Amino acid sequence: MADHSVGAAERPAVRPDVQAFIDLLAEQPGASFAEMGAPAARAAMAMMGEMFDVEAGELARIETVAATAEDGRAILLRLYDARADRGPSPAVVFFHGGGFVLGDLDGYDSGCAALARGLDLPVISVDYRLAPEHVWPAAPDDCESAARWVAGATGLGFPITGLVLAGDSAGGGLAIVTAMALRDEPPAVPVRALAALYPVTDQRVETSSYAAFAEGYLLQRADMRWFLDSYRADRADWRASPLAGSAHAMPPTLIATAGLDPLRDEGRAYAMASVAAGVPTIFYEADGMVHGFLSMRKAMPSAEQDLAHCLAMLRRLLALAPSAD
Repeated sequence: MADHSVGAAERPAVRPDVQAFIDLLAEQPGASFAEMGAPAARAAMAMMGEMFDVEAGELARIETVAATAEDGRAILLRLYDARADRGPSPAVVFFHGGGFVLGDLDGYDSGCAALARGLDLPVISVDYRLAPEHVWPAAPDDCESAARWVAGATGLGFPITGLVLAGDSAGGGLAIVTAMALRDEPPAVPVRALAALYPVTDQRVETSSYAAFAEGYLLQRADMRWFLDSYRADRADWRASPLAGSAHAMPPTLIATAGLDPLRDEGRAYAMASVAAGVPTIFYEADGMVHGFLSMRKAMPSAEQDLAHCLAMLRRLLALAPSAD
């Protein structure tokens, strides 16, 4: 199997606030996510969010609604909007991280609220099914169904003119996969842009960054292996590894990586594939930062600037996208 590592440069320096957070975690040793198992790991992730992420703050609208999947199941969504009243608008459909095993709507309140404020767009977070209870392709099925439902929704209080697909980590990979599915079978409104933060893009290989940051940088290689084993995907399929698919005709794309992340190199590789396919692409790497910076901004305050950069870049991409407003 090919190694998709890009730019075998020396490891960048660790930022002071990131190092302080790493040191704090090292002083409180405990079982890894893989050793805990899914229920305990989910509780631990929720506790970390409460301790290390900023408050969501006030918004004009935070409402939970339900989409209907093709098989009739309800998929819970949460709407975030800085405006109480809104005219025709694109909507951000957001897929949370957590290795396809962890994460939920509550754990991403802060990140989604920040996106809603920073983009001045409604953000709709998707509560897709998790492994190991629901193995692949349950997650991409739910994400595609939810995005198609949002595209045709009429009861959210404003006309939806387009979609912005976004996510982080596992959710970043799901955002790319969903964009591919909607490219091939277009929804009721166009996909205006794609934004993937430190995404999972290739389950077929372990790149050089897996080895470089295997331990001691928040996301551990052992945990990532457990996540993917629990997910039980066909790793050669593009719905698990979007780098196995084609980036041709994808929407304008933002890919952001963290410099100290096992997933760094596959994020870089997807950005290169996007550029090679002729897609308007912006790539940003948060040097000296670890995985998960969207959800750890209290513990690592410099992540606020990384998020601000990503939001500014996404606004630029939306300005490039054909308008349907």
